[in-house]
Amino acid sequence: MLGPWAKSFPPSSWGQSIRQFVQSQARLSHFATPLLTIDHSATRHNVGVMAAWLAERGLQIAPHGKTTMAPQLWQQLLDGGAWGITLATAWQVQLARSFGFSRIIMANQLIDPVGLAWLKAELVDPGFEFVCWVDSVDAVELMRRGLAGAARPVNVAIELGAAGGRTGARSTQEALAVAAAIEAAPELRLGGVAGYEGSYANDRSESSVAAVRRYLDELVSLHDAIRWEAKPIVTAGGSAFFDLVGDALAPLSDRATVILRSGAYQLQDEGFYGALTPLPQLRSAVHGWARVLSRPEPTLAILDGGKRDFPYDLGLPATSFGRVDRVNDQHAYLPVTGEGLSIGDVLKMRLSHPCTAFDKWRAIPVIDDSGVDDPTVVDIVTTYF
Repeated sequence: MLGPWAKSFPPSSWGQSIRQFVQSQARLSHFATPLLTIDHSATRHNVGVMAAWLAERGLQIAPHGKTTMAPQLWQQLLDGGAWGITLATAWQVQLARSFGFSRIIMANQLIDPVGLAWLKAELVDPGFEFVCWVDSVDAVELMRRGLAGAARPVNVAIELGAAGGRTGARSTQEALAVAAAIEAAPELRLGGVAGYEGSYANDRSESSVAAVRRYLDELVSLHDAIRWEAKPIVTAGGSAFFDLVGDALAPLSDRATVILRSGAYQLQDEGFYGALTPLPQLRSAVHGWARVLSRPEPTLAILDGGKRDFPYDLGLPATSFGRVDRVNDQHAYLPVTGEGLSIGDVLKMRLSHPCTAFDKWRAIPVIDDSGVDDPTVVDIVTTYF
């Protein structure tokens, strides 16, 4: 049931179910500000664009669900042809299982005893397909301890890293030692190799692209150095460099299942990913809305949304009047020149980084983005952070 927990929803919605509220055909103007919205047709368009791009290259995708933590949006990805869903923590995997998702990549190490105990019990279900990362012999031993007596082995992928990066074995030699430990562990099954190229670049400069390509070549070399008993997975690919990942890994498609893990493309943005994306056909599907709260100076407007409402880690929100240059918890500072902006005006905000937009909202209206001035709410997405 909706209630005051649903930030910026009209009090008239309190006590209604989400279905009842959607059936009431509420409009954007019925909501308070600040507000976050999702554009209905834009998400469908983006899922279709990426599906076509992948099909042309013979690639699979398991989009990273931590971007939205919204099972409704995960299901849209699967309906659009996604191989599975990627998640980052044991708790996130548990949530996905509670919603019935059965094919999950955990793009992380799983050595926590509580998480391993849960996974051990879950392996009784033969329909549960799961793979997680491992990057050291010590991690293999901890997994063995936590999974002793499990109904079946857990698929693990060797994670390859690079100096200065995040997790991952730091060389092919180290990774092969991990592979040997996995092969000697009856609780585990060597299922593939994995990595994340986004740790090594954050722009499209020549040096950054070269660094990503070097890393991906090392990932391919690791795959080639292992004698596989069954067809493995090879997985990489965030939302910024998936074209480079496709170029490097697609030649393995006849010997491996190549899986990208991009998560932001479903929503896209008009900031960080909008500038880096290899697919300019993607459309931004998430926007903020904020009201001019004060004009305390001729060249300054204060808006009623801030850090608690909109992302600010990879770029500040922008409006048709310019870009916000500073945010507090509940306020944004918008430099302005001249007239044309009054106290009470509501501004549509272009955002950067969907991951840190969604974690601030428990219920997000999905609007009909057909260009009308006051769009209708066609759905509500609930998040689980």
